[in-house]
Amino acid sequence: MSGAQPEKSRGRQGKAVCALLLATSIFALTRPGLLHAQETELRGEVSESAILSDQQRKARQLALAAQGQQAPAAQDDAPPRTYLPASAGAVPDDTDTNAATGSIFDPPQATDDASTDTPTPPKPRRRPSTAKQTAADQDKTRTDARTTGKSKKKKNTTAATSDTAAAATDDADNATTDQEAANRRALTVDSADRQKLDPGAERTAAIEGQNKKAEDDPFAATGVKWGSFVIRPSIEQGLTATTNGDSSSAGTSALLSETALRFSAISDWRENSATIDGYGLFRETVSGYPVHDAQGRIEGQLNVDLDNELRAIAKLGYEAVPETASSPNAIAGVSTQPLRQTIDGSLGVEKAAGKMQYTLTGAVSHDFYGDAELSDGTSLSQKDQDNTLYTATLRTGYEISPALTPFTEIEAGRRVYDQRIDNEGFERSSTRLGARAGLQLDMGEKLSGEFSAGWLREAIDDKSLEAISGATVNADLKWSPQRGTTIGLTGKTTVETTTTAGESGDILYSGRLTGERLIRANLTANAALGLDWRDYIGIDGHDRILSAEAGLTWWLNRYAGLTSRVRTEKLTSNLPGRDYTANSIYLGLKVQR
Repeated sequence: MSGAQPEKSRGRQGKAVCALLLATSIFALTRPGLLHAQETELRGEVSESAILSDQQRKARQLALAAQGQQAPAAQDDAPPRTYLPASAGAVPDDTDTNAATGSIFDPPQATDDASTDTPTPPKPRRRPSTAKQTAADQDKTRTDARTTGKSKKKKNTTAATSDTAAAATDDADNATTDQEAANRRALTVDSADRQKLDPGAERTAAIEGQNKKAEDDPFAATGVKWGSFVIRPSIEQGLTATTNGDSSSAGTSALLSETALRFSAISDWRENSATIDGYGLFRETVSGYPVHDAQGRIEGQLNVDLDNELRAIAKLGYEAVPETASSPNAIAGVSTQPLRQTIDGSLGVEKAAGKMQYTLTGAVSHDFYGDAELSDGTSLSQKDQDNTLYTATLRTGYEISPALTPFTEIEAGRRVYDQRIDNEGFERSSTRLGARAGLQLDMGEKLSGEFSAGWLREAIDDKSLEAISGATVNADLKWSPQRGTTIGLTGKTTVETTTTAGESGDILYSGRLTGERLIRANLTANAALGLDWRDYIGIDGHDRILSAEAGLTWWLNRYAGLTSRVRTEKLTSNLPGRDYTANSIYLGLKVQR
């Protein structure tokens, strides 16, 4: 009996120890689980309030950093609640407070160890456990319930909360603006060319749809390119009904066929320039008074720029015109008047020295006459009228302004007859002297040209013949009072020689006023008034010729047009057998290229 009792006591003690160990194990398994969860941050779902608080704190820190100020952690409006473990030493303290902001969204921190491939992320700051947070919320709820009766205190608390929320929102907005400025996208290379369009600007039309600029003269001749020249030819054919076929005292009415050929050529050289102009006029009788004549002229001009502000101007021309029945040299009782041919040329040099302008020109003109055909079929020679005129002119001008340049001219020359003594026994060679003063105008298209007045004397070698002398007037002006209207004034003084016995010759003053008006783009009107005065030297005689003309040109297209004109001319003389009147009307077709 005594031996069995100790074994029973030991058995009971063993059962008690096993029960104690089992209880201890169960307690150990349940208690460390919570601590391990706290250590590994496995606390379940993160609340939205915690995320918003973290974002607001981070935004405030970014705003302070942009202003160059580092805000201490103690000044945060809503500082984070630091986890305090129940027992000391449960979680190691964070000694590096500057290494992280304490946010769960902080990026991994760099390490000083170069051999480490991936830096070790910092430990997140401890946050209160779910149980402790729940207890704190319950305490706060009980506190709020005790203060619900105090309305004044509640209002103050609500205002403070609103201010804090507004301040947090402003800080968040400022931080967002700074972040956008810091992360602003860089400009592209072609950003300067890609400017924003002005919404009020007029849209540019397509190239194919743009309207072409209107031409100043849409019916002007385009011309034909020939080498380095542009040639503009034209031909005009029409009928003329006149009351005086040859403009003489014995002329009668006639219907004439008129053909006019004209052309102009202009060079397109880079520096120098050249022009060539010519015309030909042919008249034949269709019915009535017999008229058969032809006349024409061609002339060219070359302008060459030399060194030292020198300019050379060369001219050369040829003209063939029959003597008119009203000419003082006309031969009575002939069927055909003699043909007068002229070859002329000149060479001038212009020099500009400051405002002074100098021009020296030498000219030669040779006239030679054909035979006159008499009514009986014989011919009468006119060789005694052949002569050559040599002249030299020095012109000096002073430019007052670009528009006004007064000038003076001095002329000296010699006329030499091929036959020293004519058929009547007179030596008709002469010496020529003249002087003029005038004004040159250059106001662009508004007004341009020049006019001058002076005195001219041509002394004949035969002392029995009176010298030809008198005042001279020359003008060539163009005035445009308005666009499409051009008014011209020309004046010329000419010395006409003769081989009539006892006569020296005459001075002819010719003046003409013209006007041209562009009524429409394809309709042009023109008018002219003329006055000629012939003063005979050696006899008491003079002629006065008045003329007026008006016409219209209607262009069907750029290349063809209808033209018409009416003209009247009257000569009055104190010499017998020279008066006449001629009225005519013309209608024709003009073709140009």
